[in-house]
Amino acid sequence: MSADDSRFSRLEELLELAIDLQGSFAGVSLDDVMTRFGVSRRTATRMLGSVRRAVGEALFESETGDDGRKRWRLSRPATNGLFRVGAAELAALAEARDLAEREGNARLARELEGLIHKLRALSPPDWLVHVDPDLEAIVEAQGVAFRAGPRPRVDDALLEQLRHAILTGRRVHLRHRKIAGGRAAWQTVGPLGFLYGSRHYLVAWSERRRQVVLFRLSRIDRVETLESTFDAPADFDLDAFARQSFGVFQEEPIDVVWRFTPRVAAEAREHVFHPDQTLEDESDGSLVVRFRAGGLREMAWHLFTWGGDVEVVEPAALRRELSSGIEAGMRALGRGGRGARTVAAKRRVSRSGS
Repeated sequence: MSADDSRFSRLEELLELAIDLQGSFAGVSLDDVMTRFGVSRRTATRMLGSVRRAVGEALFESETGDDGRKRWRLSRPATNGLFRVGAAELAALAEARDLAEREGNARLARELEGLIHKLRALSPPDWLVHVDPDLEAIVEAQGVAFRAGPRPRVDDALLEQLRHAILTGRRVHLRHRKIAGGRAAWQTVGPLGFLYGSRHYLVAWSERRRQVVLFRLSRIDRVETLESTFDAPADFDLDAFARQSFGVFQEEPIDVVWRFTPRVAAEAREHVFHPDQTLEDESDGSLVVRFRAGGLREMAWHLFTWGGDVEVVEPAALRRELSSGIEAGMRALGRGGRGARTVAAKRRVSRSGS
């Protein structure tokens, strides 16, 4: 990197720090700066000093929190004229909106659409003149394909009611069906969050079962928000909860090992099967993937898409799940064959008797 490049890089980091200081209500600590930019404490102190000199002492506030850490922020906007939202960033928001719509999350799609409009409304007209052609080209180049097959249908008003309960820590009384077409039953729960996938779920603390459970959103048809609040489990973390499973089915995590053939090893390497996965290349060109999670049924569903190019090394329970799935499919094909022959025979009899 040349001296000029190094100076430009430092300037960009100072601008990013100024934006962070302006956008933080709680303030930015030295540790925050060190982590954000990967610098030493001494360099972080110098960066804060550079921003202070640039914006002036009147705008630069400091405060010591209850944890004893000193934090800084800008008392009022000082960087508005120094940055613009770029075409690539707007296109990323548009792509996220399309992905949300494709996955059946209408609320998130609407909010992302609203954010796009607000960012455009806050931008000067001369900027829009220059950015619109680039934005149009980027959006055209990164279209989101619609995924074939069924998508979960979730009532937007119900989803918003649950979301508000999560934000306010309120208990809710909800009516949920355990199976499709089954009888609905009322339960009182403490909503904790959502898991989105091929099916969407509410993660909640069940007062009846005294544990965190999943409720399929498409099977909740009534929600009543209660005035009383609840305390979420002190050690609960939604991200850690989601990582326990390959999909959304929560099972006891177990060690999983898959081996992909050399023919598809390069393609498999492009996938993130689990956030904590490890990859190993073997001498024959095959790829071994290891991770720890539950959700054997969803693993089996996914492995079907790889055909004979993947071997389940561990666990044996997953091999049995795959085998039972194959057998069920073969039985279904057999029934379909007999059914098709019966229908054809009935049509021949009908035609001959007319």
